Amino acid sequence: MRIFPTCSRGTLENVKTQNVTLSLPEPLLRRFRVYAAKRNQSMTALMTEAIRKMIDEDGSREARHRRVVERMRNAPDWGTHGKIAWTRDEIWERTNWERKK
Repeated sequence: MRIFPTCSRGTLENVKTQNVTLSLPEPLLRRFRVYAAKRNQSMTALMTEAIRKMIDEDGSREARHRRVVERMRNAPDWGTHGKIAWTRDEIWERTNWERKK
């Protein structure tokens, strides 16, 4: 058995694969077969693409979340010295007053 290294975002052609048993409802499986055939792709290729996309999107979401949290932790002072000098009601009144203009 030969295993070839590949880039993490590269193709999976040279990577060792492993069979997995997947249980799908029969109507969904039929539709999936037709879907793959219309695109002239194997079901394995479509599943690989879908799983990779799902994992990449989740990783992107986590990275975005980390960036937002980091920005909040390192937010500029803006002269408030970390204290909030207004109440929720004051913000609400101002927002409603500006909407009425």
